Amino acid sequence: MPPEPLPNTRFPVRVWGRIGEPQAEQQLRNIATLPILFHHVAVMPDVHWGMGATVGTVTASESAVIPAAVGVDIGCGMCAVRLPMDRQALRAEDRLGRLRRAIEGAVPLGFAQYPPERVSEQARAWAAHHLRPGCLRAPIGRELLEKARLQIGTLGGGNHFIEVSVDEADRGWILLHSGSRHIGKRIADHYIKTAKARMAQNRISLPDADLAYFEQGRPGFEEYLADLHWAQDYARFNRDEIMRRVLAEVVRLYPGAEAIAGEHPPILERVDCHHNYVSRERHFGKLVYVTRKGAVSARKGEMGIIPGSMGARSYIVEGKGCAESFHSCAHGAGRAMSRREAKRRFTLADLARQTKGVECRKDKGVLDEIPSAYKDIDAVMAAQEDLVTVRHTLKQLICVKG
Repeated sequence: MPPEPLPNTRFPVRVWGRIGEPQAEQQLRNIATLPILFHHVAVMPDVHWGMGATVGTVTASESAVIPAAVGVDIGCGMCAVRLPMDRQALRAEDRLGRLRRAIEGAVPLGFAQYPPERVSEQARAWAAHHLRPGCLRAPIGRELLEKARLQIGTLGGGNHFIEVSVDEADRGWILLHSGSRHIGKRIADHYIKTAKARMAQNRISLPDADLAYFEQGRPGFEEYLADLHWAQDYARFNRDEIMRRVLAEVVRLYPGAEAIAGEHPPILERVDCHHNYVSRERHFGKLVYVTRKGAVSARKGEMGIIPGSMGARSYIVEGKGCAESFHSCAHGAGRAMSRREAKRRFTLADLARQTKGVECRKDKGVLDEIPSAYKDIDAVMAAQEDLVTVRHTLKQLICVKG
């Protein structure tokens, strides 16, 4: 469906779907007052409140970036790989439970990291090149660089996940969601604080202090972009390492899966995408800095991933290149309520019922990730039919959470 305008804003705000939360609407109105914006603000159908800027929002500027409009998990995104096996093969001999336990043993979850002896050769090689002292402009100590090295290939917690799913033709897929882990957060926290100080020094008044920004040619801009792109690269390599380890477990447990093993396996289909990041792109005749916070690039023909919640469908999509959305689409279902509210409202019995048929945790540690805490993914997809075409519809067999 075409976007609806949010009335009475300084810059136009175009909304796909419905905003819902009054706090999110106020954040969008705050963003739309910023003089550094370009053209309009695009709001995706999974929009919800976030720190400083709403999640599910795309902004652009010719000469500035807003660290809080990227978020603290810089480079967070998705990776999906199609497997050479179908539902029947995946479920054979009760292997789903074994595979879930194997994944949980192979990939550290939550706050966990690898012991030094379990860091892979690939991760060591990447770290040797990218984790040297001075690799970042932000004041990051040696201890955090070492932590970053040990966290390469770790999942994290919250809404991050690893799933084994099947598509509309019953073909198997691995789907995972992770980001730049703690080092990305430390980078983001440093630059949000620095940008706030710059605003105060220059006596620039903002409707929300978290919307502090860096302008091109002024202190902080080049430093932030350099560290931002470093964190985006770290997040992508982190997903590569998780996927490599998960595929190794699939090969170990499933006869006939050897085709996906090795350094350069013949992947049947693979999709990778960030959804918290900045990119230099051309829109409406201008070269601009596009910031997507909880949004995926959806240029014409570009493939992307839009996950639902644990227990709901996910989608592999192809972009239609909609100019009004800055060639973007939603990044997922989007939260419908806070984690605290989800824990208050739902029970473990609700969680078990809503994840029936999925091999996953069903304990209080993941109650805040219950499907009902999220928006209806099918409503999100219906609201963005002009942004993407669905190529595959996935349903989980296994969901691993941190």
